[in-house]
Amino acid sequence: MEKLIYPLWAKTDGDALRETLLNETIPALRACEGTRAVRLTVADSAVASAAPKRIERLPPAPVAVVSLWLDNGGDRAAQEALLAGACERFDCLLVTEAEPIVNRDQPPAADGRVPGWCQVVFLETPPRLSRQQWLDIWQGSHTRVAIDVQANFAYRQNVVVRAFCEGERLPDAMIEEDFPAAAMTSDHAFYGAQDDDELQRRVGAMMDSCARFIDFDRMDVLPMSEYIFGDLLTAQFR
Repeated sequence: MEKLIYPLWAKTDGDALRETLLNETIPALRACEGTRAVRLTVADSAVASAAPKRIERLPPAPVAVVSLWLDNGGDRAAQEALLAGACERFDCLLVTEAEPIVNRDQPPAADGRVPGWCQVVFLETPPRLSRQQWLDIWQGSHTRVAIDVQANFAYRQNVVVRAFCEGERLPDAMIEEDFPAAAMTSDHAFYGAQDDDELQRRVGAMMDSCARFIDFDRMDVLPMSEYIFGDLLTAQFR
């Protein structure tokens, strides 16, 4: 089984794209032979209050991201035809996924939406680091810092291993972190800090660690709503 991520661009707003994807595209994707699971993250009005956290490295940033788990990533023509009908354009990236924090406690609603919001981050390897150095810092030591100083209830790291598309400065990774709704507007809730002193310590530790492997002008930070379908539900919330 392989995971493919599809950043989507559309002329419609996030709410309109969400409705098209949820009501038309995703049911059809799930019906395609070889599709095991689907995750949607979308920048819709439900996360509008998190807009101050948004960063775009190459505007415009994608409006949504569809993640597909396929039996065979090479056999994806039917799925991509459906995605092409829902958006203006998309990229296709094959990734390996690590999940340092698995969401076991926040099941989705009946419509598939996970509580709170998802911070989607696209990263490029800084020119000052080799790919191996970058991965060693990110996954070897930063991961522990991110877990210790933030209040996220899910954390996924997607490393791009192949791009089935062409584009300007394609990302090398995508991070997905789920936070409670209060973290859209409260730094204390985002970092799980009880007071201002603790918040300052946690923010400082996070920023110092990120600076080791991230150039902040080479990243997208996109607040999104998250929806999950298929095998992801049975695997996480059995």
